[in-house]
Amino acid sequence: MGKPIISFSNVVKRYDDDETILKSVSFDIEEGKFYTLLGPSGCGKTTILRIIAGFSEATEGDVFFEGKRINDIPANQRQVNTVFQDYALFPHMNVFDNVAFGLKIKKMPKKEIETKVKEALRLVQLGGYENREISEMSGGQRQRVAIARAIVNEPKVLLLDEPLSALDLKLRTDMQYELRELQQRLGITFIFVTHDQEEALAMSDEIFVMNKGKIVQSGTPVDIYDEPINHFVADFVGESNIVNGTMIEDNLVEFVGKQFECVDGGMRKNEAVEIVIRPEDLSLTSIENGKLSVRVNTQLFRGVHYEIICYDEQENEWMVHSTRKAVEGSQIGLSFEPEDIHVMRFNESEEDFDARLESYEE
Repeated sequence: MGKPIISFSNVVKRYDDDETILKSVSFDIEEGKFYTLLGPSGCGKTTILRIIAGFSEATEGDVFFEGKRINDIPANQRQVNTVFQDYALFPHMNVFDNVAFGLKIKKMPKKEIETKVKEALRLVQLGGYENREISEMSGGQRQRVAIARAIVNEPKVLLLDEPLSALDLKLRTDMQYELRELQQRLGITFIFVTHDQEEALAMSDEIFVMNKGKIVQSGTPVDIYDEPINHFVADFVGESNIVNGTMIEDNLVEFVGKQFECVDGGMRKNEAVEIVIRPEDLSLTSIENGKLSVRVNTQLFRGVHYEIICYDEQENEWMVHSTRKAVEGSQIGLSFEPEDIHVMRFNESEEDFDARLESYEE
């Protein structure tokens, strides 16, 4: 890992009513990457953003920027800018004046302001919109104005607090591509807050999954999706089939009354575990060729696939994503490969998870 631009060390945030929002949170943010804080409402994502920006103070712990403690540095002296959920644009100002606002506060020369504003608008593909009124802009355009206003100050870190949540689905998807491309073009650090796991998977270099004031797992989108550390992550990030099982020994697991080969290990023999199989990893087949025999209950057409809900003999629910259509009420087989089975220990920390993987791989 390179030298971090932002570090949290055992940061706690507690309010006057004694409600603890952040519980000893520690992490490092590398320069020039796209990070996402992902989790349900109230888990502490926006609180982290506010502490980085200087809008809120940590109750305990330290915050560092490029190795320097910034707990007492006021917001206007930090090299970060924030794009808020509602964009916070000034409706009585046109696009140019909105983007130039911070530069004018700094009393920058008029010619330099003009050059910087035009460059910022060019970067967000709004060149020529300088005189447009905010009321005349679409939702996506307003979001880009807010980003231009933030990047015109040349921050080292850009904080984005659920900036896509008010957009419709098509525009939100388009803006995901634009934001990712913009971050790569600018080369500055983006820290993005969302509760939308698809957004997080699509845009991020690194994801911090949060729950109840803690970071429960961090890693690349592929790590988070393919190797969820616990029930919460597996259930929150993507669709999952989760059932109880027993780890017989390395590479052999038992669930729904049968034993299956898998690729996991490093656990105790006959340890109680949870099993995850993603819906797209299950294939429809005949009962004779299936590893599981299930009854088709319902199915919905989702455009790119059918979402099929099935039940096995023990009444465990199985969701299948398939391009093939099933017959409701029929008995079919489900097939999967050993590498499609992901085994999770109960209450395993991320540190223990990483250590187990390292020891098992050795």
